[in-house]
Amino acid sequence: MVIELPEKVKYVIDTLMDAGYEAYAVGGCIRDSILGRKPEDWDITTSANPMQVKNLFRRTIDTGIQHGTVTVMLEKEGFEVTTYRIDGEYEDGRHPKEVVFTSNLIEDLKRRDFTINAMAYNEKDGLVDAFCGIEDLEKKVIRCVGNPEERFQEDALRMMRAVRFAAQLGFSIEKNTKRAIVELAGNLAKVSAERIQVELVKLLVSNHPEEFMTAYETGLTKVFLPEFDAMIKTPQNNKHHCYNVGEHTIEAVKNSPQDKILRLTMLLHDVAKPVCKSVDEQGIYHFYGHPAKGAEMAKDILRRLKFDNDTIRKVTALIKHHDDMPSLEPVAIRRAIHKTGLEQYPALFAVKRADTMGKNLYKRDEKLAYIAEYQRMYEEILEKGQCLTLKDLAVTGKDLLAAGVKPGKEVGNILDQMLSHVLEYPEDNQKEILMKRIKN
Repeated sequence: MVIELPEKVKYVIDTLMDAGYEAYAVGGCIRDSILGRKPEDWDITTSANPMQVKNLFRRTIDTGIQHGTVTVMLEKEGFEVTTYRIDGEYEDGRHPKEVVFTSNLIEDLKRRDFTINAMAYNEKDGLVDAFCGIEDLEKKVIRCVGNPEERFQEDALRMMRAVRFAAQLGFSIEKNTKRAIVELAGNLAKVSAERIQVELVKLLVSNHPEEFMTAYETGLTKVFLPEFDAMIKTPQNNKHHCYNVGEHTIEAVKNSPQDKILRLTMLLHDVAKPVCKSVDEQGIYHFYGHPAKGAEMAKDILRRLKFDNDTIRKVTALIKHHDDMPSLEPVAIRRAIHKTGLEQYPALFAVKRADTMGKNLYKRDEKLAYIAEYQRMYEEILEKGQCLTLKDLAVTGKDLLAAGVKPGKEVGNILDQMLSHVLEYPEDNQKEILMKRIKN
């Protein structure tokens, strides 16, 4: 098997080998190359120790030198070069207590998570595949290297990585590997929220976000998102739905664009339904107030998972308004845009479409037609440049003060009244017209 290595990767490997050391491209870059995917980055493993690596290259960064990793800088690109190592005992379910450098490539590959990530390559020796990684790629399975219980006890994050790789590659998780996840899912609690967040996002924006159900089935969501377990257990007995809340959520995620904000929104848009559920006399389920409550709950969840404030703000705003249904009249649409905030558009339409596609066929065409017309009217309003915010109002606070309005709350009240008027009569957004209203 021949893998086309980038020139800079070949340079690093050749430099190490010319100095008498072994060196290979290793891990995910080899897996992706074999699958015909473009690697995100190229990692290199070598028999040279960190100081020997540093002595061979002009610019290096001590990325994780205590664990054998040095980043070699070539122009503005960095390539991680890690010494062959054997991991010592894992005490915290995430990091080895110590590492021991070795001269044996197979010993280094043995410590890696999955067979498909435990292959190495250089142009001299070709592919080194000691753990049947090629076979598992052909079978489309995620399998641990060696004993899965040991691999997951070493590093509990590997359980999330297994689900994430299944989602990204469209693979299934090998039965013994999956069984070990079920047994050890609770250990995920030892992993930092930041690391879980990274894997969650990669899972959600993949081609197969429905693999999130595997996280539920194996008990992982019980650790990092117990709210989803409640969603799965909440039926929706009404004419709009054929799935329980959790199943509907997965369908909605699948039907949204592969965007972090949108897929987080769909994952959490109905998170409050279990706590907002009510049943009427006919046995029909209702979930009054779930968008506003869901925005509050999503904020807490996203904070718990250490998402940044910008992501939290965008996701919660979309959740809060995902169920809004203004009448299809220009004034109603303008007021809806003002209330929702311009920033939420056009993402809100994608959210509404995904939500609709996650329901049954009841009035689906009618619902999609409504969303399409809502979006058309929104775009027309923007095209006409109609006033939607105080910023766009033809009159400012300074104008009011110059006209003799006393500083204070009255200025804000008058501006709000003007905006309310202009939202209804956009043609009146002219300074002369609005100032006359004060005098009258």
